[in-house]
Amino acid sequence: MKERHAGLTADLARTRATLDERDNETRRLKQELEAARTELADTKGKHEEDEADLREALGAVQSKLSAVNADLRAKTEEAESLKADLLKAREQREEAQRLLSEASKALAEVRSRAEAERKSADEKLALLQEARTQLSDQFKALAADILEEKSKSFSEANRASLGTLIDPLKVQLADFKGKVEEVYINEAKERSALGEQVRQLFNLNQQLSRDAHNLTSALRGQNKSQGNWGELILERVLEAAGLVKGLHFTPQESHARDDGSRIQPDVVLNLPGQRFMVIDSKVSLNAYELFSTAEEDGAREAALRRHLDSIRSHIKDLSAKNYQEIHGLSALDFVILFVPIEPAFLVAITRDAELWHQAWEKNILLVSPSSLLFVVRIVAQLWQKEQQSKNAQDIAKRGAELYDKFVGFVEDLEKVGKGLKDAQGAYDRAYGKFATGRGNVIRQAEMLRTLGLKTTKRLDANLLDAADSDEDTGALPAPEDQLS
Repeated sequence: MKERHAGLTADLARTRATLDERDNETRRLKQELEAARTELADTKGKHEEDEADLREALGAVQSKLSAVNADLRAKTEEAESLKADLLKAREQREEAQRLLSEASKALAEVRSRAEAERKSADEKLALLQEARTQLSDQFKALAADILEEKSKSFSEANRASLGTLIDPLKVQLADFKGKVEEVYINEAKERSALGEQVRQLFNLNQQLSRDAHNLTSALRGQNKSQGNWGELILERVLEAAGLVKGLHFTPQESHARDDGSRIQPDVVLNLPGQRFMVIDSKVSLNAYELFSTAEEDGAREAALRRHLDSIRSHIKDLSAKNYQEIHGLSALDFVILFVPIEPAFLVAITRDAELWHQAWEKNILLVSPSSLLFVVRIVAQLWQKEQQSKNAQDIAKRGAELYDKFVGFVEDLEKVGKGLKDAQGAYDRAYGKFATGRGNVIRQAEMLRTLGLKTTKRLDANLLDAADSDEDTGALPAPEDQLS
């Protein structure tokens, strides 16, 4: 009885030690959880500080944009340079047309002169051939007469004298023929060179015409095609800032107003926190195209006034649309008006310094490609901070779920251990009845076989020996020692 009590006491001590270890492990896990929560709180605080900094930076956009506008005024020279390039291209085209006209006249004169020379050469050649034929006939007749009269007394000296008379004429005929062929060759070369120059002048004129057309087509044309071009430039600026179409911004998406009517902003820019920013890019630049191509100061001044009036009119119309009040769209209280051509924006705010402030008073932010890029880069950074905050929250959530799973696993493991102990005890008792101890089942079955049972199979000899040995000694060895 004392031994049993001592065994139970030892088991109880081991159990308590195990429980103490598990309590220590639980406390350690709780401390780690508390540390994770503290770290989450620190991360959240840091995120709030970063968000406050970004909001402050966004608030400073107006002052920074003013500074950017001051710097951009220096780029007004680019607009003048653009005009100068266009004028230069126009002058080059006119010069090319003049050269082409002169070359055409020169070509006509060369062709006329060449035709006259060719006719003259043909006439001279015909006369020469006729003279040659006549001389040949005369010489033949003369030679026949001489041969006929003095055939017997004709000597080598007379033959040499005749050759002396004929050879100079042959040389003169050969020289004349060479000169005629040289005239034809030179005339062909001049015709070929002049034709190549005419082709080069024509190609230059075509290229200048295409360049001038492409330059003006971007500014001139129907409002629909001009609007599509502005939307394309706007999408390129947004993508250059790292924003993704369909994720961070949506072009040409139809929305409903509170009164049920439909409206379709050019671009809706998504912001963290389910906020949105509307961007419009349909400002007309026809007047700016006239300003860029005008040659007289009066025409340029009138076109510039129309350009400013066009922007003011679009600001007024855009303000009246109230994109901020789109149903179900938590938009910011201002709309961005995007001018896709930098010089068009610069010349407008340079001429009217109050234009930008007048637009802002109507909740319209007037931007160019460079200044819009500055704004959307801030939006891209806000999205990065939002993603970092979301990751921190996911880490905390997964940590809590992992701890809950761990506690459940410990509880289930304890149940499994208890079940294994119970199963081991039941197995030991069953095996004792089956294979060990006095009167075990294996020994009883073998005794029945020896009494005359006809069987086709027999038990393993080692198992029978173990059963006999256990019956003799009364020992209870471990079951695994008896299995073969």
